[in-house]
This record gives sequence, structure tokens and C-alpha cells, in this order.
Amino acid sequence: MTDQIQHPGARLNEPAPAFDAPTTHGRKTLADYRGKWLVLFSHPADFTPVCTTEFIAFAKKHDDFAARNTELLGLSIDSHYSHIAWMLNIKEKFGVEIKFPIIADLNMAVAQAYGMIQPGASDTAAVRATFLIDPEGVLRAMVYYPMNAGRSVDEIYRLLVAMQTADEHKCAMPENWTPGKPVIVPTPATPEAAMARASEGYETVDWYFSTRTL
Repeated sequence: MTDQIQHPGARLNEPAPAFDAPTTHGRKTLADYRGKWLVLFSHPADFTPVCTTEFIAFAKKHDDFAARNTELLGLSIDSHYSHIAWMLNIKEKFGVEIKFPIIADLNMAVAQAYGMIQPGASDTAAVRATFLIDPEGVLRAMVYYPMNAGRSVDEIYRLLVAMQTADEHKCAMPENWTPGKPVIVPTPATPEAAMARASEGYETVDWYFSTRTL
């Protein structure tokens, strides 16, 4: 019985599940991306309209991700040849070249390991899941969308930039942060530090809420 098999999927701030899978660019493993950020994203099926719009959006943003030391890697439970035919179709019909690889996950090994299969949506197709993995192979963010609504590639890129900037400057990011906006200063951890916060030169609303510009 399928309910006897537990697939907890990937978990934040833990090593991302390793994989070794066939793609449109040859076999790829998680280790191949060591030293770079990776955006691993699943889609329900090739030759479907919502997925096509998403792939076009990822393809158009490819160079922006690359400039951020970030690789893109798609996945669906379709064959290698289906992926190739769909890529060629997108180039022919929409004039957009898909430069990133796509995993052919026919045995659902990668999808199961990452929790891309959601039985409430489908037992045989991956939902619209997106995983951001850092250069050390640690899963830093994951975002799920339903089958009938396409994800925002711009938001995924914004999230990537926010996380990279937060790591570099040891800060946190407010709602919808974009470059140029103030960032949040870490909250004081002791009463003494809280008392001193107002005199530290930040834009301080209260001891727990201070911002600064980068």
C-alpha cells in the first residue's frame, strides 16, 4: 500500500537530497553544482501551457541567474525524448531557447526525495515546486505552487538575491526587499544590547526593529 511508504522530502537548512539523474545535458548530480547556487524546479508535464509559460520565463531570466553564480535545473516525470521535443517546440513556436538542463525523472526518484509528489494533487506528476540550494549543498528555501497557477520567476530571483545579500551582510530582509532598500539589523540578544541599540547609529523604531542601508 502506498500509504506505508513515507517520503518526508527535503528540509530547510539541511543538506539537499543527493541525486544522480539523466538530463537533456547528460547525467547531472547534486555534487556537480558544488560552489554554485542551484534553483531546482519541478513541473507537472511537458507540452502543457502553464509549464510552457514558466519555462519561457526561466529561460528569459537565465542570464540574470547566471550572473548571480546560480544554475537552473528543471524536472518532470517525463522521458528524456519528451523533454528534447518540448524544448525544440518552445524554440520553434515561441522563439525562446531553453539553455538549462531538464531531469527526466521517470522513476520519480528525485521527485520523491524532494517531496515534489503531493498525493492531494497527483500521484504521478510533480507539483510546481522550487528549491534553492546554496553552494555548500544546503537547502535554503522551497516554494510550492498548485497545478493550476504558474509560479513567479521574478519572485524566485528576488528571493535568491535577498538570501545572497543577507548572507553577505549578516542581516535580514524585510517584506519584498529589493536591492537599494534598507535591510533589518539583527535584534539585540541581551537587555544591555537592547538598551544600547538607540545609540548605535541605525534607523531605530524600537530596540527590536532597526534598519540600515548597505
